[in-house]
Parts: sequence; C-alpha cells; structure tokens
Amino acid sequence: MSDPIVVSIEGGVGIIELARPEKFNCLSLEVHERIAAARNSFEADSDVRSILIRAQGKHFCTGADLTEVKGKLNDPAALDHFIGFGMKNLRALETSNLPVVVAVQGLCLAGGIELMLACDVCFAAESAQFGDQHAQFGLIPGWGGSQRLTRLMGQRRALDLMFSARWLEAGEAKEAGLVNYVVPDADLHSTALDYCQTLATRSRPGIAEMKRLAREGADLGIDQQMRLERDAAVRALPSADVAEGLDAFENKRKPVFKI
Repeated sequence: MSDPIVVSIEGGVGIIELARPEKFNCLSLEVHERIAAARNSFEADSDVRSILIRAQGKHFCTGADLTEVKGKLNDPAALDHFIGFGMKNLRALETSNLPVVVAVQGLCLAGGIELMLACDVCFAAESAQFGDQHAQFGLIPGWGGSQRLTRLMGQRRALDLMFSARWLEAGEAKEAGLVNYVVPDADLHSTALDYCQTLATRSRPGIAEMKRLAREGADLGIDQQMRLERDAAVRALPSADVAEGLDAFENKRKPVFKI
C-alpha cells in the first residue's frame, strides 16, 4: 500500500501532501496520525519555518473516510477515538508555533473544509469549491467545522452553508473570509510554496507569538486584548530577533533570523 501522505522539506518549508487521489484524499485515522507525526517533526526542526499542506490529484479533500467510519458504527470506543483524534490533530495544527498554509484545488468538502479551516492562510485554485456536506448525509461536523466556520463567516452564513450543503466557488469563499488568495490552477502549488518560503525569512518566535495573540485574544474584551498584546510586545523587545531586525533596519539590509 502506498503512503497516504508524502512528507518533505523544501527551502525551510515543511510540506505535508495528501496522497490518496484515488479516494479524493479522504481523511482516515492513519492520515490524521501521519499528519500529526509530520507536524511534530517540523516543530522540532529549527530549520523549518512554516508548514504547507497540499494534495495530489484533481481534488484537495472530500472529507472523512466514510468507509472507515461505517466500519466503526458498532464500536463506540473506536468511533470516539476516530473523531477525538481528528479533532485533536486539527487543533494542534491551529495552535502550532509554525504558520500553517493550505493550498486547495477542486473539491474541499466536509472533513476537508475542517482541515482547511484549521490552517492559518488559504490559497485556492480557481477550480476550488468549498462546502460542508454533513447535513446532506445525516451527519454533523466532528472536527471543529461548526465552530470555525461560525468564527470566520459569522453565524448566518455558516448555518446556511451547513444547512444547505451548497458549494461555494473560490471567489465566493474568498469574499466570505474562508480564503486569502485565489490563483490560477497551474500556479497554485508554486504560489503557495513561494509564500511559505517568504515566511521562512521571518522571525519564528515572532510569528508564533502573533498566532498565540490572535488565538487567545479572540474571546477577550478589547481592554484584555490590548493588555495581552502589550505584555507580549514588552517581552519580545529584549530578544535576539528584535535586535537583529532593528540592526537590519538601521543598516538598510535584510534581517537574518537564526532561531
């Protein structure tokens, strides 16, 4: 059996490539486990500055492996582990100290959109279509879709998408706040990789702190948010990366961050 994902490193970018195109890159427990192992490896490697998730074939991901789910219906413990591990895995991507970028082509549905939502920045090919199909088959999201969709789109838009199970074209997904960039299909992977390699020139601790601030501040009042940011900025100022950045600015050169 071929590997369900392909893991590589290119120019400071840790790449996780879904590699089950014959199954529309659906997410099995093994796929989640392999994604988690790759993420752990990248986070432990100081040379890796960002993560790129992409997929082989015509479609990014059409959701969970429903054949595997069906085989677990009479085993509540196995079902709970399947859902629980998937949720834990996507939360770990969301809270990773590395920026996580996703490149989507073709269909991105149900569990696929849940994977996309757990990433920080989304590039979509012009062919991409996004949807949540759970209601169409009597299911409900189990990997954070109902919560992340609502946070990004607002409650009315999110509920409409979940209730109707309709598909959003790439442009509509961008307008709704689910996608950052829409690019020609032929340029998708190269454009996303270029973006990630740009992130490789940034301060790794600085980006990690920005992710933490955005995540932890989301549910706070404005005064608490400002204090959270102020404390983080004061802590960062004596750091080696700030010293390097200021010296680079003063001497009109590009900073070289070593951490």
